[in-house]
Amino acid sequence: MALRFLRYTEASIIMQQRIRSTTVLCVRRDGKVVMAADGQVTLGHEVLKATARKLRRLYNDKIVAGFAGSTADAFSLFARFEAKLEQFNGNLPRSVVELAKDWRTDKILRHLEALLLVADVANTFIVSGNGDVIEPDENVAAIGSGGPFAHSAATALMRHTKLTARQITEESMKIAGKTCIYTNDNVTYEELA
Repeated sequence: MALRFLRYTEASIIMQQRIRSTTVLCVRRDGKVVMAADGQVTLGHEVLKATARKLRRLYNDKIVAGFAGSTADAFSLFARFEAKLEQFNGNLPRSVVELAKDWRTDKILRHLEALLLVADVANTFIVSGNGDVIEPDENVAAIGSGGPFAHSAATALMRHTKLTARQITEESMKIAGKTCIYTNDNVTYEELA
């Protein structure tokens, strides 16, 4: 009986621990789009990986996408999203709406725990598992545990400096990395122009 209780307790602890990770930031300025993501993956109080790649170029390198949440779930979403991009000839607004519809109604997809931040030269969208497609009001968008920190820093830099999109992204990711314990300074960048 004690052994069975121990297994249940261990399973409960593991199930309660969530993989937390990520700051993904997208900034657009002067015809350039820069997306950045840190490399840290955390389970509970442990850093499992410091060099994860959370950004991907899609549809002949015309679209960049980043994810926050479960890695396996994000890869499933990337595959579905790529299929939507192919189906709709790279039309990003249509592809994200169709992905969100599937995500909301498909029994398997509904349980995925991830967010996507996607951009092309003209559009930026956040896609959530609730079926939400959010187009930011300003030229800054962010997701993940460090997203609010990076978003705030980027918004301030956009309003009060003449820095380039890349410089704003770099500075904002540094701030998020120093503020959010689930974000590190191993950052990858993708640019569209």
